[in-house]
Amino acid sequence: MKVESRIFEICTVFFFVCAVVYAVLAREPVGIVGLTLTGGLSLIIGTYFRFVSRRLEGRPEDNPEAEIADGAGDMGFFSPGSYWPIGLAFAVALLATSVAFFEVWAIVISVPILLFMIGGLLFEYHMPRSDH
Repeated sequence: MKVESRIFEICTVFFFVCAVVYAVLAREPVGIVGLTLTGGLSLIIGTYFRFVSRRLEGRPEDNPEAEIADGAGDMGFFSPGSYWPIGLAFAVALLATSVAFFEVWAIVISVPILLFMIGGLLFEYHMPRSDH
């Protein structure tokens, strides 16, 4: 995670420098706020990755002397046939469209659907299966 945190820290510096240059050259408040908030969000992600990297053991990606064979093996568990991501994508699209057109009734409908889909995806392998 050290590589990822370094990337986001470099992006943070870049965004803040761009915000300062934009403030001096353009003096347009919306762009200044946008670039500053982008730098802040990048700082949050980089800081999170930095804290997480302290808790995890070193990965081959973090070692400049690592060989390709060091990264061999299982990378984790990925669900082979889950339908929850499709429902999650639908719920996010419905919510984004509802917010874009500011249709309050559609926002009220899409938020519970989105929360249900997130819960289904998170607890997919912790729920009893009905195919037994």
